[in-house]
Amino acid sequence: MTHRLLLVDDEPFNLELLSELLQAAGYDTICAQDGNQAWEILQQQGSTLSTVLLDKMMPGLNGFDVLKRIKNTPELNFLPVIMQTAINSPASVQEGMEAGAFYYLTKPFSRDMLLAVVEAARSHWDRHQAFRELAKQHLDALAHLQQAEFRLRTLKEAQTVTALLARTCQQPEKVATGLFELMVNAIEHGNLAISYQEKTRLQAEGEWEAELERRLNDPELGQREVSITFLRQPGWLNFTIQDMGAGFDWQQYEDSPAASLLASHGRGILIARKLSFDHVEYQGKGNHVVARIRLQD
Repeated sequence: MTHRLLLVDDEPFNLELLSELLQAAGYDTICAQDGNQAWEILQQQGSTLSTVLLDKMMPGLNGFDVLKRIKNTPELNFLPVIMQTAINSPASVQEGMEAGAFYYLTKPFSRDMLLAVVEAARSHWDRHQAFRELAKQHLDALAHLQQAEFRLRTLKEAQTVTALLARTCQQPEKVATGLFELMVNAIEHGNLAISYQEKTRLQAEGEWEAELERRLNDPELGQREVSITFLRQPGWLNFTIQDMGAGFDWQQYEDSPAASLLASHGRGILIARKLSFDHVEYQGKGNHVVARIRLQD
C-alpha cells in the first residue's frame, strides 16, 4: 500500500523540497500552500491520507488553526499531524501537543530526521487502521465482559490481546492504539530492559529488530511476562498493565511531556494519555500503569 501525505507550507520551495524527498522514499504527496487550501483538501480527501506535514506559521488560517479543525472532526481526528516550526522551544512544542500534534520537526531538519518521523507517523496510522479492521469482527459479547486477566511475552501476543480487549470499549480502534503502546513499553523497556537511548541507537544502526529478537530468546529476559488486567466498574473501564522490569522515572513524562515529540520514537505514553484514555497513571517504580476510560451513558 502506498501512503499519501498532505504537505502544507506557504513557501513553494519548501513544498517542492519536501515533496521530492518523500516521493523518492516511496510516498505519494499532495500539496497545499495555505491553511484554507489544506482544509479544503482534508474535507474532500481526508480519508485517503495517512499523515499531514503542517507548517505552524502561515498567513490567514495558520497551522494551529488547521490542527484544531482536524482534531475536532471525528473522521480526521486520528490522522497523525507532524508540525513544522522554526521555533525550538519547550513552550512551542507543548502548545502543539496540547492542540493534538504527536510529531514535531524543528526547521532546519535533516532528510534522515524527516524520513524517520514520517515513518513513525505512517506506522502509527497503519496500526490504527489495522485495529479498525479488527474492531469490525463480530465479538459483541465482549461488551459484557466484567473482569479478565492475560499474560504475554511478545509483541504479537500483545497485538492479539489488544484487539480482544479493545472490543470491550465503545470506540475500539481509539483505545486499541494507546493500549498497545502501553503494552509495547512494558515488553521492550520493562521486561527486555531496552532503554530509550539504546532503542534510538539500535534504530539508527538498523539493528533494532535483531536485538529485540535476541532479548526475547534470552534465558532470563525472555521468560518475563506482562500481565494485563481488565475490570469493569460503574462508570469506568480499567486496564492495569504490569511488567517484571526495574521500572523507570515516570515522573519526567509528566513534568516535561513535550520532549518526546522531537524524537522519532517514544510517544507511547503521550498517545495513551492524549488520544486513547481519559486517565493514565503510573504507580510505584513505574512498572505498573493503570489506564481508565469513562463510560458514556
